[in-house]
Amino acid sequence: MKILAFGASSSRQSINKALASYTANLVAGAEITVLDLNDFDMPIFSEDIEKSMGVPVQAQAFVDAIAQTDVIVVSFAEHNGSYSAAYKNIFDWASRIEKAVYQNKPIAVLSTSPGPGGASSVLAQAVNSMPFFKGSVIGSLSVPSFYDVMIDGEIANASIKQALLGIVAKF
Repeated sequence: MKILAFGASSSRQSINKALASYTANLVAGAEITVLDLNDFDMPIFSEDIEKSMGVPVQAQAFVDAIAQTDVIVVSFAEHNGSYSAAYKNIFDWASRIEKAVYQNKPIAVLSTSPGPGGASSVLAQAVNSMPFFKGSVIGSLSVPSFYDVMIDGEIANASIKQALLGIVAKF
């Protein structure tokens, strides 16, 4: 099984990337690719830029990474109650290549934050929009207070770990 994991954040120390990677690694024997959104730096999407320069090759690389996987694990950072600008820009460019961005792949949709909200607002947005872009949500989870939950690279909260195991069992 090939799993693509990424945090929908541009932070080099992304807790969402850490959560997505951790969750993907709960699947024994899987071939895991962890993307860093910083590798997909592109101009801010606009039709004017698209007309003058075309679609950036990084957008095609993102679409190709999804095509080459069996399952996606994504954890969303919440910026002012919504998607991070980095994720939204990549998504907007990718949707110009393939409206069905998620290509009917099963997706575990996660979110986390340092605070008690666990980025639950953006999680709800993501879960609700995925089907419009051919993402098959097989489970979702908001993880509050990341630094209290993830200790020394391990989920220390038994109920959260059990919930993650329940999600990956559906892969």
